[in-house]
Amino acid sequence: MLTVKDLQKVYGQGDIRVEALKRVSFQVDKGEFLSIVGHSGSGKSTLMNILGCLDKPTSGEYVLDDKLIKDLSEEALSEVRNAKIGFVFQSFNLLPQLSAFKNVELSMIYAGVPKEERTRRAREVLARVGLEDRMHHLPTELSGGQKQRVAIARALVNRPAILLADEPTGNLDSESTREILEIFKGLHEEGVTILLVTHEEDVARMTNRRLFFSDGELIKDEEVSHEFS
Repeated sequence: MLTVKDLQKVYGQGDIRVEALKRVSFQVDKGEFLSIVGHSGSGKSTLMNILGCLDKPTSGEYVLDDKLIKDLSEEALSEVRNAKIGFVFQSFNLLPQLSAFKNVELSMIYAGVPKEERTRRAREVLARVGLEDRMHHLPTELSGGQKQRVAIARALVNRPAILLADEPTGNLDSESTREILEIFKGLHEEGVTILLVTHEEDVARMTNRRLFFSDGELIKDEEVSHEFS
């Protein structure tokens, strides 16, 4: 489903040249739930931006669903982001003037989904994350955990091939973190492919595979044999 080979990302040049990713290679199969783990500056977010087609590598290859990403135009990249990738961010990135329902609906408007279908899908995914009774509330009327649930619903509504979550529990308390991880667990059990960036070991243990990064290098690719508890 997803393959990266000798992926390198370099910022700057000469004396200020920074190699954020150093020839990283790995593959992700459909339906996997894996975490990308490392301290700040290890290359996690740089990798996530490339996997999300928000940035391009300096060298190396990234193939998503048989498409070689570096060969795509900006318009084609935008289409891939909208149709194949769902994003969940640490800071939620909700529009404060729109209700939970409208925030979820917005991405479908960009995708050209008809209004009746938008309404059906938005209600469906908000119910899926337990927000049936909060869908018409503004973000300011929601808790941190509820805001992240809206963000997850928004990420799922276009039925992406892959869900990318960048520190999705970083701004949450322990109870909200548990609730969000339960949602990810359920999505994984339904066959959704999930890549989750985290620096929290407790969160990484919830996944079934862990990629450990340090100074831009993939230093360990570890399968986790335990079942979810």
